Amino acid sequence: MAANTNPSPKPSACLQDMDEVTKVFKKFDANGDGKISVTELVDVMKALGSDTSEDEINRTMEEIDSDRDGFISLTEFVAFCGAAEGEGGAQELRDAFEMYDQDKDGLISAAELHQILSRLGEKCSVHDCTGMINSVDSDGDGYVSFEEFKKMMAGAATTTNGSSM
Repeated sequence: MAANTNPSPKPSACLQDMDEVTKVFKKFDANGDGKISVTELVDVMKALGSDTSEDEINRTMEEIDSDRDGFISLTEFVAFCGAAEGEGGAQELRDAFEMYDQDKDGLISAAELHQILSRLGEKCSVHDCTGMINSVDSDGDGYVSFEEFKKMMAGAATTTNGSSM
């Protein structure tokens, strides 16, 4: 059965449109078969520095895999992203921030951003990451605080024409 490639649930607070959701899905779908396996989910969590237990991974799979085929399809992933916003957008935002805040000092540095993006396979320099940090650093301290991160994500979620950052 072909997966629906044009699902229309509301995007997550952290993922502003279907292009972003699809891009994230493809990062998780390492072998490009159009579905996320348990192994691929574990690999991404490890790359992000998460020590998520096997039980937590299995619960996550059960929660998202609505057709119970053992994989997460793009349609299921999109539905999950939309549901996550409605159920716990604030916690999702905090979790996303903490993923980048590697030293847990409440700030995201260019080096931390570079480290996470590199783990995810993104090709960018520390200089590029400094530019990204500076674009949202409203107090000029060279870091992104949680408040700045929230403002940035709120702006991304309300921008529909792709013209932000």
